[in-house]
Formats: sequence, C-alpha cells, structure tokens
Amino acid sequence: MRLRALLAIAFGALSIAAASDPAERLPDPAQEARAREIFRDVRCLVCQNESIDDSEAELAKDLRALVREQVAAGKSEGEVKQFLTQRYGEFVLLTPSFNAWNLALWIGPFVVVLAGIALLLMRLRARGPEPELSEEETRRLKKIADPETR
Repeated sequence: MRLRALLAIAFGALSIAAASDPAERLPDPAQEARAREIFRDVRCLVCQNESIDDSEAELAKDLRALVREQVAAGKSEGEVKQFLTQRYGEFVLLTPSFNAWNLALWIGPFVVVLAGIALLLMRLRARGPEPELSEEETRRLKKIADPETR
C-alpha cells in the first residue's frame, strides 16, 4: 500500500513537471509526441540554456503553442525548425546546423589544437641538439662539482 502511494505521488510529480496544462496539449497523442520531441531541441530565448520543454517562461509557453500549431498543421520537424529559425534566428535551436556560416564554430577548436601541436613540434625541432662543452667549461664544471680541488 505504501509503495503504491509513493509511486503515485512520484508519478504525479513527474507528470506535472514534464507536462504543461492539459488544455494546451494536442488531441492526437502521436502529434503531441512529435511536438514534445521538437520542444527538446528548441531553446528558450529567455532562459537561453534551457529547452522550451524545460522552461516555465511565458515566451517558452508561446513557443510551445507555436510548435503545436505547426505540428497540428501537418508540418514536419524540419519545416517547424525552419519556420522558427526564419522567425527567431538560428540561436533558437539548441543544436545548430552544420553550414558554411557556422563552420568556424564546428571546426575552430580542432584547428586551434592542431595549430598548437604544429607550433610545439616546430619549436622542438628548431632547438636541435645541445652543444658540447668546451675544455674550459668542462674544467670549470669539474671544479664546481668536486669541492676538494678548490
């Protein structure tokens, strides 16, 4: 009995946290599932590091309604994301697309690491072998190392 009550409370809390107002949901469960999948990849423009699925901001609520409208109209995930990026810019997506405009963001870190490795190798190669000591330097070194010869 206790276990059932605890499970019911836990399930209820998860349902409240994970779902918005039931009146906002789409009547078709398949469409609602597609909309929820899109929610996870759309950034809340107020919170900025949260998806609209996790955010409680008013703008996130509006974006969820907008996505649900698009899904109910039969738009694909790509079409919905394209609509949102046209309206709000690519920043609205948590996972930016791979294109020429943001190529530096995707490849930049690898280029910096490779350039660092190349610079390190060039510096190590340019150092070359250490020069041999002259007879005078050898004598002075022996004198320093062996205090009895002073």
